[in-house]
Amino acid sequence: MSVSSSDTVRLVFFGAAGVGKTALIQRFLNDSFEERYRRTVEEMHCLNPEPGELQLRIQILDTSGSYSFPAMRKLSIQQGDAFALVFSLSEPDSFQEVERLRSEIIQVKGDAEVPIVVVGNQMDSFPGVEAGQMVDLRAAATAELEWDCGYVETSAKVDYRVWDVFQELIRRVNSPAWLSPALERRRASAQPESNRKAQRRKPQSCTLS
Repeated sequence: MSVSSSDTVRLVFFGAAGVGKTALIQRFLNDSFEERYRRTVEEMHCLNPEPGELQLRIQILDTSGSYSFPAMRKLSIQQGDAFALVFSLSEPDSFQEVERLRSEIIQVKGDAEVPIVVVGNQMDSFPGVEAGQMVDLRAAATAELEWDCGYVETSAKVDYRVWDVFQELIRRVNSPAWLSPALERRRASAQPESNRKAQRRKPQSCTLS
């Protein structure tokens, strides 16, 4: 699948309530993490092209895991270019929602090769796990071997592999315009807010279309 000629790609985040969809997006956009959980209905974030840093316009749709809006979910699938299906590594049952969502996406899109990345979030719940070690081998095998999807284990809380999720989503859309490493270097060099206000990629307001 290729991104449209407008060089705009829409990334849609799906998953059960409380698995960390909003936390992943906020960590990517603002390099911040909020401990308190708040329910999301639907929020769109936009990143516009910036010379030397971002070569395409990215729309990021944060969907609700708490409320059921079948018509809205179908529209989100129809308009999405790539999908992050998020579950919690500390709640294995939340992977069942990923399985259901993947089936629905394929049904709506009519294409088994939809760009999908399965995200096992909240890896910080397993402090003894070493970097690069998988927590949920079953989920990884299902996503990568059975579904031919991407699979990334993350922690929005400690900012572990959050960037990789977005990079993999864009790679799977086969976009010729990638996220520039310069953008990540600028983000990584930002000092904690206690020292100075961290530099942020400022999301623009978007209109759903």
